[in-house]
Amino acid sequence: KILEKDILRACLDYLTIKKIFHYRQNSGAFKREDGHFYRFGASGAPDIVVVINGQYIGVECKAPKGQLSENQLAFQKGLERSGGKYIVVRSLDDIIKELKELK
Repeated sequence: KILEKDILRACLDYLTIKKIFHYRQNSGAFKREDGHFYRFGASGAPDIVVVINGQYIGVECKAPKGQLSENQLAFQKGLERSGGKYIVVRSLDDIIKELKELK
């Protein structure tokens, strides 16, 4: 079974090896022991942010049957409306193909 975390790790390793500017975009929430609740990152933000030739590219890593959440779909629409690109990858081959088309 292919896990999203394995696809994510392969993509991050590939981007590092190829010296393509990128960073891991974390988002989520947690509750401290004292009851305080904290959110971090933008809701629905992609797993990885890549910048090629000045273009913001959001990369969402999904397992073969994984689906985008409503928040991810909303983020995708907003990013694309603003001129960014949003790609969903389900394998290392997907990110290689998608980024090759952008260069």
